[in-house]
Amino acid sequence: MIEWSESQLMIRDAVRRFVEAEIAPHVEELEHGDLPPYDILRKMYSTFGMDEMARARFKKQIEAEKAGEARKKSDGGDSDPSARADQAAAALIPIIELCRYCPGMVTAMGVSVGLTSAAILAKGTTEQKERWAQEILTLEKIGAWAITEPGSGSDAFGGMRASARREGDEFILNGSKTFITNGPYADTTVFICKLEEDGVDIRDRKILNFVLDRGMPGFEQSGALRKMGMHSSPTGELFLTDVRVGLDRLLGGEAALKKSGGGREGAKGTFQTERSGVAAMALGMVDRCLELSLKYARERVQFERPIGEYQLIQDKLARMEVARMNLQNLVFRTIELSSQGKTMTFAEASAMKLYAARAAVEVAMEAVQVYGGNGYMSEYVVEQFARDAKVLQIYAGTDEIQIRAIAKDLLKG
Repeated sequence: MIEWSESQLMIRDAVRRFVEAEIAPHVEELEHGDLPPYDILRKMYSTFGMDEMARARFKKQIEAEKAGEARKKSDGGDSDPSARADQAAAALIPIIELCRYCPGMVTAMGVSVGLTSAAILAKGTTEQKERWAQEILTLEKIGAWAITEPGSGSDAFGGMRASARREGDEFILNGSKTFITNGPYADTTVFICKLEEDGVDIRDRKILNFVLDRGMPGFEQSGALRKMGMHSSPTGELFLTDVRVGLDRLLGGEAALKKSGGGREGAKGTFQTERSGVAAMALGMVDRCLELSLKYARERVQFERPIGEYQLIQDKLARMEVARMNLQNLVFRTIELSSQGKTMTFAEASAMKLYAARAAVEVAMEAVQVYGGNGYMSEYVVEQFARDAKVLQIYAGTDEIQIRAIAKDLLKG
């Protein structure tokens, strides 16, 4: 794929009109935490039929499972490459367009309809999928994926202390999670913890995934935490004190207790999906920063000349365009792979995430520099992007973790 198709451009333009009409006027409320993003996201889903499409795909998948048919995970159930490409593009375009104004909304949406539902669809039984996944996929309910803990950070599995103690056909869950996207508002939470196993070192214990509903006894969801950026994405803490659940809430049921690998590979796949989406987020942010910087460079006059005529400003603008082109090509590669029923390897996704995050931060900071003192003021949009971009280098694995994953893959060959 070398450029957007005509049909993809039509989708992009339609989404852009929606964003400019329905989201741009509310950015101030969203960024100050006065307006949770979920109702606007639901309106977007309804406007473009994204909820009905998700419902139809889910129904088709469940019917196939019940009929005993093994639908290929890689092809999304469609054997036509062009149809797969359009489906992938249709998923990425809203991410790009939302990030031109309000990147935090993408994080809130992605963790719910992406990570949370993906965990249930990948690990759950058919009954569990029907019970929880559809309402999350359609945004009728909000989902959270809870893995990070106060003492773990990048060592997500080794440092994990949240536990599940088995008592017959029930489990007693304890522990806390932090930096959980949608945590304050989530209706459904996938809680990742370790099974208490006698004689097994805590770092090596089996990883289990449980589905929790808001309001369960012993399950507390904090209010929204204050952050540097991504204010339109509510982030909170979770506290579990002797939360009693049955086998029906263990993703995969009894079979999950017998699987090798301790559940780590499934979470690794979730990280891979999350990292791949960062390129689309970065593209939207970089595209908007470049657009704003070009406008300002033409209009801002210093020493009786528009600042865009000065070579140092031109250098910044040119580097922004290089970053935009590279990010767009990474998005095109993602779509092209999807059209062939393929995905990036874990190392490739890490490389893409590393570059995309660094490019977004560099471009956002250079946009602030183009604006000078005005760029440091919150009334100018580039100040928001400078704050929002930074987290791309932290969540879904820090830059340092991406480097480790890439180098480890290179060295093993």
